[in-house]
Formats: sequence, C-alpha cells, structure tokens
Amino acid sequence: MFITVAPTGAESSPEQNPGIPLQPDEIVAQAIACEAAGAAMIHIHGRDRAGLSTMDLGVLSEIVAGVEESTRLVVQLSTGGSVDDAFEDRLRVLELNPESCSITLGTVNFGSKVFSNPLPFVTELYRETIVRGIVPEFECFDLGHVESLKRLLDEVGEPATAVVHCNLVMGVPGGMPGNAATLVAARGALPADASWSATGIGRSHLPVMFAALALDGNLRVGMEDVLKFSPTELVRDNEQLVDRAADLTRLAQKPLMSADELRAQFRLAPRD
Repeated sequence: MFITVAPTGAESSPEQNPGIPLQPDEIVAQAIACEAAGAAMIHIHGRDRAGLSTMDLGVLSEIVAGVEESTRLVVQLSTGGSVDDAFEDRLRVLELNPESCSITLGTVNFGSKVFSNPLPFVTELYRETIVRGIVPEFECFDLGHVESLKRLLDEVGEPATAVVHCNLVMGVPGGMPGNAATLVAARGALPADASWSATGIGRSHLPVMFAALALDGNLRVGMEDVLKFSPTELVRDNEQLVDRAADLTRLAQKPLMSADELRAQFRLAPRD
C-alpha cells in the first residue's frame, strides 16, 4: 500500500495551526521529511505570499520544481483549488503536466459554501488528462460521486495509463460521513479493479484510517485534512501524521510502497 501526504489545502490558516506550511520552501521541506517517514505521493495546493489559496502557475511550478529536485515523491496537483476558484484556472493547472492530478467527481456542500463540479467541467478535465498522459485521482466526496465515476469511464473511456485510482474523501460537512459503515459501502461501489485511498477529515481521520487499512486501501494524511493530532494536541507538522500512518501500516503488516514502486503501479514513466 502507499501513503499520500496533503501538506496544505486551500482553507486552513496559521490561526488554526501555526505548523501548516504555506510557502514553497516550507512545503518542500515538509515533503522531504514526509518521504523519509514513508510517503510515496504528495498532493499539492498553492498559497500566495499572504498565505491565501492561489492557482497561480508560477507558485505551483516553484513547489513542483522543489519537490522534484529534493525528493522522488509522485507529484499530484489539485485541480480543486478553493471553492471560489474559476473553472478556467482549475483547468489551467494541467499545463504544468504533473504526474497525477485530482478530479472531484461532483458538486458538494462545503459547510456553508458550495464546491462546484458540474459534469461538463469534470469531463473536460478528464479528457485533458488523457491527452497529456496524467494519472487522475478521482475524488469522491459522496456515494453519488462513485456513480458519476462509472458514467465518466463509460462515456469517455479509461485513463491514459489504464489505471483507475480513487480517493474517498469522508467527513466533509455536506459530504459522506467518515465512518467504517460508509467506507465499506463506498468501497463496494467502486469499479472492481480500481485502486483507492481514503481520507478522513478532522475528527473522522483515525476512524477512516483504521477502516481503510482493514479493507486493504491506501491512506491519505496531511494538514490539508486534519489539524489536531488528538483532541488536546495540535498537529506538529505533516511528518508527524505520516509517521503515525506508517506505524499503523506496520502494525497491520502492510508493507509500504516507495514512490518508484507507486510509479510502476500507476504505469508512469520512471523518474531519472
């Protein structure tokens, strides 16, 4: 199995946790530590100099260059950005030709806001990944998104490398709950040969991680998704979360893949 680290998302702030990395050099430094702790892939969002979410290609390319120069992690860019980002900005991310990118499969409530992902936009994103040879990670925030995945595959065809990889995102206010029963249902609805990971947001982080390990899934951890290590302790940094996930995989007797082994599984070209 493998661990993905998502070091910083679009919403969290230093006021919530001062350890969250925002600038490219901070993200790269934590990427190095997370690879040493056991991560194989990094899911990247950008922040501007004020620490606010941005899809500026200059910022994203700086992060990607730093990660590629300093680690062997598989680079995955978010095409979700924040709930306020325009579709054209989200699509433009693919111009950087990452090894992988996220594609959210449907519109979902994000607390009091709406994360808009209409099917025509999702289809355009997916078609572009095929043209560019990018491995999509299909993000499912609700059970209906799994059905949208099947429709997308039927209408457009398989991904460029013929690998269908999904991430079940659980515990978002407005999305599917983060518990074992829901994960079992979501896993059971996926295409039979799909690769998959699970992400538990906030307090659902540990229950989802334990359930995913029991179902032979992969894990995504990181300060995009959780800012408290325990009810009374803030997360120190992303390495701490990867360390805990790696410890659990060892207890579950599930060997971790390296980044290069993950590339082989995703049928990506080897890194020099």
